[in-house]
Amino acid sequence: MVRLAVVGVGRIGGEVAYLASAMGIADELVLYDNAPDLLKAQVLDLRHTGLATRISTEKQEIRDADLCIFSAGLPRNPSVKTRADLLEANSAAVNECAALLRGFGGIVITVTNPMDANNYLLCKRTGIPRERCIGFGGQLDSARFAFALQNRGITGFSFVLGEHGEHQVPVFSTQSREIPVPLREEILAELRGASMDVIKGKGGTVFGPALHIINLIRMVTTDARELVICSSVLEGEYGIAGCSLGVPVRIGKEGIQSIEEWHLDNWEQEKMNEAGTFVAELYRKAIA
Repeated sequence: MVRLAVVGVGRIGGEVAYLASAMGIADELVLYDNAPDLLKAQVLDLRHTGLATRISTEKQEIRDADLCIFSAGLPRNPSVKTRADLLEANSAAVNECAALLRGFGGIVITVTNPMDANNYLLCKRTGIPRERCIGFGGQLDSARFAFALQNRGITGFSFVLGEHGEHQVPVFSTQSREIPVPLREEILAELRGASMDVIKGKGGTVFGPALHIINLIRMVTTDARELVICSSVLEGEYGIAGCSLGVPVRIGKEGIQSIEEWHLDNWEQEKMNEAGTFVAELYRKAIA
């Protein structure tokens, strides 16, 4: 039996709850949102599917869930230039989620932006061990990177490390040919704005995030131990500490089973260091 809690049941949270139920990944759902009309509507919509999944809206049951998806707060819209700009706007949501997760014994997956800073905040404020605090974003960035490479006829592994935002770090050193710096910077600029066309056209991203989050949940519930890019609280890996960043990890039933440290070339390591400095500064702003 898998009990999945979702804190924030808007576009992404609601879609994750639906997919987890429809795909048989979750047997029980605990849904919470501080917008009662939205919460009521999402629960009713789910019940109208006829699925047998038990649904609770009792927030005290969140502590007993196996996994909790933190997707509350304001999403990006065309007027929000970067994810980091949501730090102050979503601080109340982080505080509320941290309170709900006191005594929580499961795994939390942070989605709310700025995701990396929020993942680190939740880890520090709740005392949940770092291996059970997983930040979502690297899978989506890596998929967008693969799309950008395919459009240019470049083959190779597509992984994006670093921040889920302006300071993301596409790994070019694993490609089938040497990628010059001007082309790297061109692709990086494209990745930074990859979601905006979706946001402008339909108000927000849904399909990509929801599917990748479902895959994360599956990896945990099946003890898959698969390699994936997730934001993890770092304690010296890649020469970085005091923040959460996207790195290659193995995901299983205990959360982050291990962090892999890849050799990065000079361009990649420089970008990674910049990402660590930036996210650490966001965290300091959040607690100031």
